[in-house]
Amino acid sequence: MFNFLMKKMLRSKMKGMPEAEQDKIFALIEKNPQFFKQIGEEIQEKVKSGKDQNVAAMEVMQKHQVEIQRLLSE
Repeated sequence: MFNFLMKKMLRSKMKGMPEAEQDKIFALIEKNPQFFKQIGEEIQEKVKSGKDQNVAAMEVMQKHQVEIQRLLSE
């Protein structure tokens, strides 16, 4: 489950983002944990292969852009 410590860590990474938007993202993660786990694993694989974490995250998010947009519009 998406626990308190995970939320706290993610909130620190989302400084400057409105709290309502943060809550929307957390709700998406809670509804679709397997999808976001897959994204995290793909990012980790790219980082292990030598890519910068931000670059890896952007590449993976672009790869899954259609699915993420679909989730955000629900």
